[in-house]
Amino acid sequence: MQKFFFFLVITFGILFVTNIIWIVLNLYFWATAGIDIVLSGSEKGLFQNIYYSLYFKWIVFADVLWIISSVIFMLKRKHFKTDPTQHFLKYNPMNSPRICVTIAAYNEHDSIGQTVKDFIEHRYVQSVIVVDNKSTDDTASLAEKHGAKVIRQDKNRGYAHSYAIGLKEALKTDTDIIAIADADGTINAYDLDKMIPYLVNCDMVVGTRQVQIFTQKGNQNSIMHVWGNYWLAKLIQFKYFSLHHFGIINLSDVGCIFRVIKKESLEKLSDQLIDQKTGGAIGGLAFFLYLTMKSIEKDLRIVEIPLTFNKRIGKSKTRSDEKITGIRYGLTFLKFILLY
Repeated sequence: MQKFFFFLVITFGILFVTNIIWIVLNLYFWATAGIDIVLSGSEKGLFQNIYYSLYFKWIVFADVLWIISSVIFMLKRKHFKTDPTQHFLKYNPMNSPRICVTIAAYNEHDSIGQTVKDFIEHRYVQSVIVVDNKSTDDTASLAEKHGAKVIRQDKNRGYAHSYAIGLKEALKTDTDIIAIADADGTINAYDLDKMIPYLVNCDMVVGTRQVQIFTQKGNQNSIMHVWGNYWLAKLIQFKYFSLHHFGIINLSDVGCIFRVIKKESLEKLSDQLIDQKTGGAIGGLAFFLYLTMKSIEKDLRIVEIPLTFNKRIGKSKTRSDEKITGIRYGLTFLKFILLY
């Protein structure tokens, strides 16, 4: 099914471009000669034109063939069935959930103190773990000063590896829920209050930054980021499409790190976070894509809800707010979705 999915996505791109070119050519033909042909009463010549007789029938044939192939793909998908005991909504909220927050940080002097303080002061947060990715400033000491447990990396292995290490450490804590957060001040601890109730009925709650009224002016989500994240999210939905559920998850933002997951659910993934051969986080830059996709494959129930999204404090260390770097990340995510 992986090769079939790859084939469908690539051929969709080719057919999309082909159809656009065909439409543009025909608009040009109509603008230059088509109207004159109709007015002269030579409609027969119009429909014998090469754009209509040769290319048209082959393009339509290819489009129909792709649609049939897509239907076959969907019919052969795994039917992700809901556990009968979980089919109906529960309304008993969690009483005093205990949360451990994991944060990866690199040279976040300007934001790490406020970020840790924000979570430490939340009524349900029991502990905050900051994995310092070999910072060259005082990020680690500031995190400790504000109450976080700090794990210092001996070298910079990338933010994905730091999060993987943080998640493994969080599993050792006496808590019920693991939260994953950014260190840059873009997210708020109070959003935990609207995420936690959903865990009564699911395993993971993922945030989305796509609702404009919840975003602060000047945030790093450009039009390119918004639409790129959206279409990559829909590609994941198509990959895991199921007729049983008409899609087992509704996603709109693949780039959002902030999420909460039940500890017992994360334990099902704990031995699949680090690549045993390379020692790095599986997925690399696409680690959180991997976490979402692996959760779906493990039949974990995932819900996405809108979050407040602030303007970043300081400069992005991954440079994802730069256009060229953002495009490179997008292509990396696309490749991972297609080939994973």
